[in-house]
This record gives sequence, structure tokens and C-alpha cells, in this order.
Amino acid sequence: MATTNDPIRQIFLAGIGALAIGAEKSQQIVDQLVQKGKVTVDEGKAMSEDLSSQAEQNFDKVRSEIIEAHMRTMTKEQRDEFAAKVADMAASIDAADQLQVEQQAEVAAAAATEAK
Repeated sequence: MATTNDPIRQIFLAGIGALAIGAEKSQQIVDQLVQKGKVTVDEGKAMSEDLSSQAEQNFDKVRSEIIEAHMRTMTKEQRDEFAAKVADMAASIDAADQLQVEQQAEVAAAAATEAK
């Protein structure tokens, strides 16, 4: 279990914080440009969408790099155990998603029956 002194965790949190601050400051700049009339509202929205997309890509890259760096510190057995644990988590989430879809379909069918 990761502790607060875990360097991988600290690097991850620092990266997330930097990305969040960068995205927030960028959004503030776009908002100021729109308010000052330097860009149109539509241009501001497009800029915001581009910034969000870039931030998401950067976050994905940082997350992948951190996971890879952490895995490099593991033995083969630890990596295999980690991969199995992630696969189990993914299967559990997939099952929960499927259950939610089925429940929504049942609710929709019941509502359609009541509407008749």
C-alpha cells in the first residue's frame, strides 16, 4: 500500500497538481481575452476545448509514465501480480457498467409500459 512518503505517489500528485494549476490558469487567460473582446466567445470556447484536450493528453502521458516507472521497480512476479489485479479491477468495472446498462433498460421498459 502506498504511503504518503512513497516517492512515486508524491511525483504523481505533483504532476496532477501542476496540470490542474496550468489548466486553471489557461482557462482564466481565455476568459480574460473573451471579456476584453480580444477573442469571440466561440473562439474562447474553441480555445478552452483545445486546452482541455491537451490537458487530458498530458495527464494520460504523465499517468502512463508514472505507472511505467513504478513497474520498473517491480520484479517480474510483482508485475504479473499487478497486471492481474488491474485486469480484475477492469473486469469488475465492466460488470458494474453492464449491470447499470441493464438496469437502465429495465427502467426505460417499465416507463414505456406505464405510459401505454
